[in-house]
Amino acid sequence: MGTGPAEPPPSPATRQTGRGSRLADVATLAGVSVKTVSNVVNGYEHVSADTRAKVDAALVQLDYRPNLAARNLRRGRSGIVALALPELEVPYFAELARHVVEAARERGWTVLIDQTDGEREREQLVMDSFGTQLIDGLILSPIASGSAELTARRDMTPMVLLGERVYAGPQDHVSIDNVAAARTAVGHLLDLGRRRVAAIGEQSRPSAGTARLRVLGYLEAIRDVGLEIDHDLIVPTETFSRADGAGAMDALLALPEPPDAVFCFNDLLALGVLRRLHERGVRVPEDVAVVGIDDIEDGRWATPTLTTISPDKAQIARLAVQLLADRLDEGAGGATEPRELEADFELVIRESTAATDG
Repeated sequence: MGTGPAEPPPSPATRQTGRGSRLADVATLAGVSVKTVSNVVNGYEHVSADTRAKVDAALVQLDYRPNLAARNLRRGRSGIVALALPELEVPYFAELARHVVEAARERGWTVLIDQTDGEREREQLVMDSFGTQLIDGLILSPIASGSAELTARRDMTPMVLLGERVYAGPQDHVSIDNVAAARTAVGHLLDLGRRRVAAIGEQSRPSAGTARLRVLGYLEAIRDVGLEIDHDLIVPTETFSRADGAGAMDALLALPEPPDAVFCFNDLLALGVLRRLHERGVRVPEDVAVVGIDDIEDGRWATPTLTTISPDKAQIARLAVQLLADRLDEGAGGATEPRELEADFELVIRESTAATDG
């Protein structure tokens, strides 16, 4: 029985798209060389706009998906980076982790997340024992480790630091200006006419870099308006938790002259303060205005909603991932000096300092 004429092989434009498409298929459809397609896919700059447009159109038409595993293998990389944070249950760190994962995904990276509990041994384990074959780079928010531990690190895997523990250290570092952030928060309360502004969250242990910087900003703001520092209004806490915020507010309400405003060193402390004020029948913001730092999701659903300093967590993540990518491009032995980058922050005014109409 006859089978009829053989069908011609499918053209690149009609063959199966997606994961089955190759660079050669894209090159044929765009009418350029495979090398040119590779240059476009890898983001090289020296490609004309017209050529790039033709290649991009072919990539879309064929739904080309790069083989990231093969690309990483050729580069001697795993395509995996690590993110090590003190406490994943703390909303700020959880939200920051999400942004890091998103920024890394844009580069085709997978993020391995670990929790250090702020313990020196865990931080050392992360810095020295992940192994050069497992991860390409590390983003770490250290609590217990300082410049000495970081300088003594044996692993040459590129690393970027977050947070306030180490400045001008041996590694690239991303943070916000915590002194300026605290000064902005307290300045907002003073601009409202409040004159007994308390601060909750002072800590004396060596690892408490964040607390020390926020105390400095608080003191600067108070002095800026010519007020005397009342040390009874500065309440230390063991942690930055809701329970510690509530306990600190109890101490402040027991003063002969309680505060008319409270600056909390993070939003969890502020949520504990709001709860205690509600239980004690103290009106917010009429009697006591409250400001936090971090702009976590919970603050937008509190009653009243929480005024806060909002660090640009997405920008922090993008800067950290960019620094890591730069180090990977340079190689672990890159000659450039460690870089210090600051992300933006803004004051977000909500009901805890601005009463709603009606």
